[in-house]
Parts: sequence; structure tokens; C-alpha cells
Amino acid sequence: MAPQVLQAPAEQVVELPEPWRSAAVTVVLPTYNEVDNLPVIVAELLALPLPGLRILVADDNSPDGTGRIAGQLAGKYGQARITVVHRPGKQGLGRAYVDGMTQAIEAGAEFVVQMDSDLSHAPKYLPQMLGTLLSAAADVVIGSRYVAGPSLASEWSWHRRALSGFANYYVRALLRLGIRDVTAGFKIWRSSALEAIDVASIRSNGYSFQVEMNFRSVRHGLKIVELPIHFAERREGDSKMNLRVQLESALIPFLLRRRAH
Repeated sequence: MAPQVLQAPAEQVVELPEPWRSAAVTVVLPTYNEVDNLPVIVAELLALPLPGLRILVADDNSPDGTGRIAGQLAGKYGQARITVVHRPGKQGLGRAYVDGMTQAIEAGAEFVVQMDSDLSHAPKYLPQMLGTLLSAAADVVIGSRYVAGPSLASEWSWHRRALSGFANYYVRALLRLGIRDVTAGFKIWRSSALEAIDVASIRSNGYSFQVEMNFRSVRHGLKIVELPIHFAERREGDSKMNLRVQLESALIPFLLRRRAH
């Protein structure tokens, strides 16, 4: 099924009707050294008009104490709103998402959100993403940087923009998935869709994790919708992109292409 593209979202937070607004949504937030950003994004998420929203923080034993702060936030807002998974060490973004998504499904989430903890993905888009998923009967909605209407952070340098654009072009040319933003990390999934693609078996990390998730979704004929967003610069801290992640991201599309033939 070909992915669909919808119009750019409004700036205001969308108010969904019942029973949509009370749906069981779990946001999975992988963290590694996000001690300054985590309290801000948690407060913004819990302020949304989504009373059924819960947060699962998957922390990779952050040296800056992010795991400790996550525990304090769980105490402040209550275990019914925030769960913290303390992982033994830095195992990568993909493994954190797999652990978090698997636990969210087991805990009864109807819908699972993946988004960065650095505030590059604005929580205000979540109600519209959920509404789009439900109204379009989609399996996954992607907050996309590369369809009509979105924008990238003005702080991005030209070479960072070029690298991001080339990475998307490279993967699209190899795999022909029909998705504009194949490395996007801001998505909302039906739990049934994550089970269909067997998310627990994915071993990729970094951006290649996003690519493999999209690859499996297309192969399983899931309905994918891309919704334009503004992608902001992280507020605090440093990017987790390193040479190992870049090399894996370059290799995985070739391996997936071989698997497809």
C-alpha cells in the first residue's frame, strides 16, 4: 500500500473528540545524557489534551544522571503516567526503542509513539498525528521533514542539511519504499502494526533502525501516512551520531535490499 501525504498541521494543539482523546497512548523516550531536556519534554507531553497518554523512559545508564531525574519525574507525576526502564549501559537507540515498545505493548498500549527526547520533535503535533492515524485508518503516521509544508531548524548548517537530504535520497533510491522521510524518528504506531512487523526481532540501531522499521512496514502492506512537521534543533546536549552509527546506516539498506530479492 502506497504511503499517503496529508496537509501541513496547524500550529495550535488539536483537541480530539472522545473516545479518541482518551486512547491508551504510550510515548517511548530513549535517553542518554538528556538531563536538561527530559523534564521539559515530560511536562509538555503531560500537558497535552490526551488523558490516556503515558510516558516510558528507556535510559541507557546516562552518566549525567538522566535516569535519576526520570525516577524523580515518575515520583512527581505518578507511576500511572511515567514508567522508567533503567538499562545497564549504552546499547543504542534501536535497542532502547525495541525494549520500550515491547514493554508498552505488554502493558496494554493501543498506540505507541517514538520520538526524540531532545525536543527536536514538538509534542504539540501528537494529537493531530493520533487523529490522522484514526481518521485515515492508518497503521503508522510519520512526522515528516520532506513532504510539502514542513521545515528544518534554521540552526542547521548547510552540510547537515545536505547530509540529511542525501541519506534520505540514498535509502529511497536503494529500497524504493515510497516514503519521503525514511529516516524520520517521530512516529505513532498502532500496537497491532508493531506486532505485525515483529518489532522485538529488529536488531538495527541509529537511523538504520528507522529504515528497517519502514522496510518491514511496506513489506507487510501496512498503511503509512506522512504528516509535515517542523523539525527543531535540540535544545541542550550533543548529538549521539557517531562513525559506527553512520557506517551501520550506510550498510543496512544494502542488506535489506538483498533480503527483498
